[in-house]
Amino acid sequence: MVLEIRIKNFFSIKDEIILDFRAERINTQASQILADNIIKYNGEHILKCIGLFGANASGKSNIIKAINFCCSLILESHQHNEGVIFNFTPFKFDGWSKNPSSFFINFYCDGIEYEYSFTLTRSEIIKESLHYYPKGKKAKIFLRDESKGPDKTDIYSFSEGIIPSPAIVAANTSRKCLFLSRSSQMDRELCKKLYGFFMQDFLLGFVPLSQPWTVQLFKQYKTLILHALSICDSDIVDINIIQEQASLPLLPPGLQLPGFTPGQKVDFLRFETVHSLSHTTTFDMGNEESTGTVQLFNMLFLLLDVIQNGKIFMLDEFDQSLHTKLADFVIDLFHASSKSQFIFTSHNTNLIDVKRFRRDQILFANKKSDGATEVYSLFCHKDFRENMDAEKGYLQGRFEAIPYVDSSVVNLKKLLGTSEII
Repeated sequence: MVLEIRIKNFFSIKDEIILDFRAERINTQASQILADNIIKYNGEHILKCIGLFGANASGKSNIIKAINFCCSLILESHQHNEGVIFNFTPFKFDGWSKNPSSFFINFYCDGIEYEYSFTLTRSEIIKESLHYYPKGKKAKIFLRDESKGPDKTDIYSFSEGIIPSPAIVAANTSRKCLFLSRSSQMDRELCKKLYGFFMQDFLLGFVPLSQPWTVQLFKQYKTLILHALSICDSDIVDINIIQEQASLPLLPPGLQLPGFTPGQKVDFLRFETVHSLSHTTTFDMGNEESTGTVQLFNMLFLLLDVIQNGKIFMLDEFDQSLHTKLADFVIDLFHASSKSQFIFTSHNTNLIDVKRFRRDQILFANKKSDGATEVYSLFCHKDFRENMDAEKGYLQGRFEAIPYVDSSVVNLKKLLGTSEII
């Protein structure tokens, strides 16, 4: 469960931006109606969903991209060799490309609260730290500061007894690698557990599920899947899962799948749909249903895994190709869960609705005059009242974070050189 994420100097993000899942103190009738939008845990109220809205090029996707990069670095940096350049770009204006970037995340893992952070350039890790709250009070697990080197004993500071033989791990951790990543790879239990949080519980987009798990989820949630499809006026009344074998075709050398040979038999899953017009006629889900139907169907498998296991899911433009009612359904699915969380971006202004979201769940990404992305919530606009129309206010530019475009016919004629000659 995530409490807070902070990122600084990634892509269009210059100054530190904060995604705070701790619910604000809102004691209105509207917030009471939306009581299912929060998780009550360890005396805290934590948001289940945060939605990022804003104009094209405002930096919404860069926020998701930055978090994705940082979490991927945790999972992959133990594989880095000398010469590796980290795959991100710092803010390019005002000389900030020479400044370090930083990432911070506050989260719960197995009921214990942790704070993990690191600072880096494109070529090396500069700082790293891990703290926890074993008895409600912040305590150090380790600190790392490469500027205090070159000796590892000066660079690292450890609390005794938490990580076995941490000096050995530090000796094997280069400036290209995070200590958390290396210590997990070297079989240190605590770090393996936290590594598992980022690998299994913090999902950075769509990931393939194993066939047995897909079959299990489908059987368990078939009724819910059919209900979701019915929301978009689909006349699908039944879905059958077919487990088949097929022979791999002969492909050009550059397209051959490693580990497989042409003609080899492989298992795969196929789904057939039945429509209300005929219960004896079937359709192939992948080839004969609409793009939106297929997208929702594929999305539901991962979403149900997230919901079932209380995971965190992050997705850019999650509602692309989805009807508004289907987007609503996905949001409602998270709000109906016990402790799963969702970070998403969207251009769907229908979702900017205080009857569906609390004001602290609606975040706006805005591009400032210096080209940097800023983030603020609807809650920050103290003059906004919950009986007002948030979508209308957004489209009118009341909260900024909206493109201002002169697309009048007169202006477009001038641009096209087709102004009428009298």
